[in-house]
Amino acid sequence: MARFSNLRRQEIFEELTKEPLDVFIIGGGITGAGIALDAVTRGLRTGLVEMQDFAAGTSSRSTKLVHGGLRYLKQFEVKMVAEVGKERAIVYENGPHVTTPEWMMLPFHKGGTFGPFTSNIGLRVYDFLAGVKKSERRTMLSASEAMEREPLIKKDELRGAGYYVEYKTDDARLTLEVMKKAAEQGAHAINYTKVTEFIYDKDGKVTGAVVEDLTTGEQQEVYAKKIINAAGPWVDTLREKDGSKKGKTLQLTKGVHLVFDGETFPLTQAIYFDTPDGRMVFAIPREGKTYVGTTDTAYEGDIAHPVMTVEDRDYIIEAINYMFPEVGITAEDVESSWAGLRPLIGEEGKDPGEISRKDEIFVSDSGLISMAGGKLTGYRKMAISAVDLVVKQLKEEEGVLYSSSETLHMPISGGDVGGSKGFEKFKQQKVNEGTALGLTEEEAASLVDTYGSNVERVFAMYTDLQNEAAEAGIEPLVFAQLRYAIDEELIYKPVDFFVRRTGALFFHINWVREHKDNVIDYLAKIFHYTDEQKTDYTQELDQLLNEAVHPVA
Repeated sequence: MARFSNLRRQEIFEELTKEPLDVFIIGGGITGAGIALDAVTRGLRTGLVEMQDFAAGTSSRSTKLVHGGLRYLKQFEVKMVAEVGKERAIVYENGPHVTTPEWMMLPFHKGGTFGPFTSNIGLRVYDFLAGVKKSERRTMLSASEAMEREPLIKKDELRGAGYYVEYKTDDARLTLEVMKKAAEQGAHAINYTKVTEFIYDKDGKVTGAVVEDLTTGEQQEVYAKKIINAAGPWVDTLREKDGSKKGKTLQLTKGVHLVFDGETFPLTQAIYFDTPDGRMVFAIPREGKTYVGTTDTAYEGDIAHPVMTVEDRDYIIEAINYMFPEVGITAEDVESSWAGLRPLIGEEGKDPGEISRKDEIFVSDSGLISMAGGKLTGYRKMAISAVDLVVKQLKEEEGVLYSSSETLHMPISGGDVGGSKGFEKFKQQKVNEGTALGLTEEEAASLVDTYGSNVERVFAMYTDLQNEAAEAGIEPLVFAQLRYAIDEELIYKPVDFFVRRTGALFFHINWVREHKDNVIDYLAKIFHYTDEQKTDYTQELDQLLNEAVHPVA
């Protein structure tokens, strides 16, 4: 039975429009998803629309780290380091399948940004502020120990390294699991639905919005007591519609990451290193690949479609060859890439890399609540702030009382695995079940890491839908993931599956090329695409495949 599915698209719209909501959220990135979950679990009637797919913007194009914010110590943002560090542990416990600890090495070279003494102090302060657990506290390595851990790093004038824990994540899947949990709790959420205008009462207070279903062109009206603008890079676009874009505004910056095959760039240890121009860059091994980023440049182009330029690519390659001179990376070695935008709150006279990542809430004269800035790691705290404000306003206006936030110890969808301690045992058990079904150990482990406690549904589909898979000309394992994405993860277009639900366009680009035609044919049949839709959606995926490898001039 389809649950969180575009096969129920009409029903979701009926739920959104049949009676006024308590809170209506615009934006389906990590911020909007977090707000939806916090609101619905406090008893608020909650609805959410997303103009693209969930996590299609910033929330699928980050460095894919739920990190403790070591870089903010450099900017003396002590409060942020403390808050973000503690939140990181909560995010991990509530979804250990989608977030995992990763030891990170910070090498020191003579004349570099960081030295052994300052780094030792910095990392010690970081451990204290972020409440880092004992087993994950930093250690300091000598030059020879650093070389042993990662022989590829630059040997010249190496003075040692700091060694500390970051947490890697799949940002899009983290967003999706939070959104699914909100839907499981009763939130009504739909993608490919755009707010075209706001609706106001006679006193000029915002009471709703006209939304357009971008799959059909139909327009409907959604009414709500409170409306939250969590549109990420589009926050100011909506403030403009509301006539309230004044005071502080967003400054968008672009970050690009490059992906290389593990045989071309055989990194075994995650590295956080400084570049010749004094910036910091991550190089991280993942799923047999190595990805490196990020750039940080002011952005004024198409918000929906940031792309890698030749300059972006060359900057990262230069940084790689500076820190890993023996690898000899060239432009031809780039297997894939992604470009994303950071919606930061503008600060006069500051370079993109210096602008604070803190979040703020703006409330306009009409009552529109806008969330700006913020980070992936702090999504839950941002959600609490937004919903606390809504609850406070509803109490003042209607005398209605709602509970305080309940998400502190709430597993996200797929997170019912007994926390970080229970996950290892859970994973082993499920891998055994998967291999008994005929999957390889690697395939089964990958599914558990992707779906967590929802993996049983994927296993069941793998077993039960073999005939359907054969009919569609799709490998049974691919078909099980596709069918799960259709029935439980609200996909509508090919890019939803290949980019956000599997991450394959970034880390397994040839897998996308291999399966895309049959997957598109199947989706066209299931969702009754018109010929024009099928052509458009195919071209959209082909364009992303091309841009992942070929930068614009």
